[in-house]
Amino acid sequence: MLPTTQPIFWRDPALPCIELRQVLDGRRVTYAPHSHQQWSIGAILAGQSEFVCENRLHQVSQGHLVIMNPDKVHACNPQQNSAWAYYMMHVDKQWLTQLLFESQVRAEPYWQDSRVDTLNAPLLYQGFVSLCKLLLSNTPVDAKRRQLHQYFIELFNHLDSNSRTGEPTLLAPNRLYQVAHYLNKHSLDDTSISSISEHFGFSTSYLVRAFKRHFNMTPHAFRLNRRIQLGQQALKKGQAIASIAYDSGFSDQAHFQRVFKQRVAATPEQYRRSIPLV
Repeated sequence: MLPTTQPIFWRDPALPCIELRQVLDGRRVTYAPHSHQQWSIGAILAGQSEFVCENRLHQVSQGHLVIMNPDKVHACNPQQNSAWAYYMMHVDKQWLTQLLFESQVRAEPYWQDSRVDTLNAPLLYQGFVSLCKLLLSNTPVDAKRRQLHQYFIELFNHLDSNSRTGEPTLLAPNRLYQVAHYLNKHSLDDTSISSISEHFGFSTSYLVRAFKRHFNMTPHAFRLNRRIQLGQQALKKGQAIASIAYDSGFSDQAHFQRVFKQRVAATPEQYRRSIPLV
């Protein structure tokens, strides 16, 4: 029997900091460039794929870990006819920040991006795969929590061993961040990009080019990405898809489903269903 092409989502109210996805046959999975609010890590279980993270292209295959920092644009898609399978875990960055600080892995209680996109470290790969299998099992939640703590402490000790970051880097003021903040805050509005450009003192053509160069997506795509994030939050609460589509700023349910699948590689209904807790 061929592996299922349907993604499996795992969530547990007792561990709200973690969301896990398993795909056993991802040959037809495609992702548009997108970002997550969480820190994310994935394991390639089979096949080969191209992983693009902030314009950096990586060829990854079975045995590789891929890592995505919060709000960084990325996409990972299988090579043609490759039997692609993977785990993907999204981790709340505030929870992870506190864990790393309290465990003395990091000296400061603020988020610091990890410094690598991919990792080829067999022990850390096997540890992550074992962690995912544990989460998907009927093991008591306390044991799952202990394993989560242990794995991320070990992982970040490895990631940070040669890249201690110290004080956060202070970026020069950039009005593009003001535009991004506006799009996040007003993501449900349908204000035209030309009107937003004028409000911030840019020509539309300049804003679109500069914004895409800086954030790896256009202002319109950035706003759609935020709407999908809001839709994901509502789906996890069990709200009706039709009402979520309307509340998330989409013209209709079909539009919401199309854009959602482009960025999540699953339908809203598939995403809303998590495997039952045993």
